[in-house]
Amino acid sequence: METHQLWNVSFLNQILDTMAEGLFTLDDQGIITSWNKSMGKITGYSEQEAVGNTCSLIECSRCFGKECPANINKCGVIKHGKTEAKECFIKHKDGHSIAVIKNARLARDENDQILGIVETITDLTELKKIKKTAEEAQGKLKKTYRLGSIIGKSAVMQNVFDAIQAVANSRATVLIQGESGTGKELVAKAIHYTGAGSSSPLITVNCSALSETLLESELFGHVKGAFTGAHKDRKGRFEEADGGTVFLDEIGELTPYMQIKLLRVLQEREIERVGDSKKRKIDIRIIAATHKNLYDLTQQGNFREDLFYRLKVFPINVPSLRKRREDIPILVRHFIKKGNKRENKSIGKVDTQGMKRLMEHSWPGNIRELENAIEHAFVICNSNRIELKDLPVEIRENQGHMKSIPPITNLTQTRSYSTDKVAKLTKLDLVKLLEECNWNKAEVGRRIQKSRTSVWKYMKKWGIPLQKP
Repeated sequence: METHQLWNVSFLNQILDTMAEGLFTLDDQGIITSWNKSMGKITGYSEQEAVGNTCSLIECSRCFGKECPANINKCGVIKHGKTEAKECFIKHKDGHSIAVIKNARLARDENDQILGIVETITDLTELKKIKKTAEEAQGKLKKTYRLGSIIGKSAVMQNVFDAIQAVANSRATVLIQGESGTGKELVAKAIHYTGAGSSSPLITVNCSALSETLLESELFGHVKGAFTGAHKDRKGRFEEADGGTVFLDEIGELTPYMQIKLLRVLQEREIERVGDSKKRKIDIRIIAATHKNLYDLTQQGNFREDLFYRLKVFPINVPSLRKRREDIPILVRHFIKKGNKRENKSIGKVDTQGMKRLMEHSWPGNIRELENAIEHAFVICNSNRIELKDLPVEIRENQGHMKSIPPITNLTQTRSYSTDKVAKLTKLDLVKLLEECNWNKAEVGRRIQKSRTSVWKYMKKWGIPLQKP
């Protein structure tokens, strides 16, 4: 029996010494009777130095300086039977303070006689280190995978994230370049909402969606009677965005007249409403985007060189999906999550064959095409995973497998129609181009040097179906 009791005592001591928390005990006179190894690590005092002393050894900030700790009878633990776990400071052997959580309980025997006090000490220094490490890891994870609504962990996307964060708090003009469907508008939004002026307005204008006259009125506003239908004064987008940001999408579509007007805005930071001679000062940051190579357009005489250099104060090149294939799996997971929420489904993933084909596809329509492919799969998929058969035909049949499409810096080397040919573009020409590009309107636009919106307008004008028959 005695051997068994000794074994129990030995085992209990081992348990106490393996605890991460500091633990010590006091007798009914307030003298330290035990001191585990964690207390030694936390305070710097060994068991030999601590046992036989009072708890004034560690100078707890919750009680030190009062009549107690020297007098155990005045200790709050004796009076209340316990103390609540609260943050406080204790003194290390070398004199520095340690942030801890201290807890104490009174121990009594079956006759309600005081056996002693048990106190535990949790070192907050280590907890704070762990918390800091976790926060750093979380921050790294966010940096790796997402910035605003942009997702990507590839090296080329890290460069884009770094550029966004560098320019976010600047008022410098930004030029975003990249193929159609790469997410240029998302980059513009990330710049605006990452910066200190995120609460200020962000106004988006598509320069290819309106005629020259309507675009001028949209941007600059007009006064009553400036033209037929101008029944009252109207603020333009530049004035509405005062103090904020104007995002000019498809900037390469501006006519020469509108290029001159925009140049003046960038130089003078002032505008005149249509039909008015009054100059109005504005405080805006301009972010422009294009899928075209503006440098080539300046060399061809189709874009003002002085405006080009005014726009490209801080250029950001958004990579095509072909240059960031390692991002495809996480983008797919993101689009599946969106699809599940939208369609109330529970699709988990894309199967091996389907993912292999997604990784091999050339993605001429970039991320927009990838999202459309997953949306297409959601319509067909009737199981908990997307299979190859659920993907669009051009991906299933591997059309354009690993096709090499020149990056934006070499857009002029792609097969394209001359200016004369574009001017004489017929319905038959457009249908032939659509078939060659597998009905990808963005690629057709690149070939005829027009925006995707312009291609859509031609199709609507000539009654060409928007999807492949």
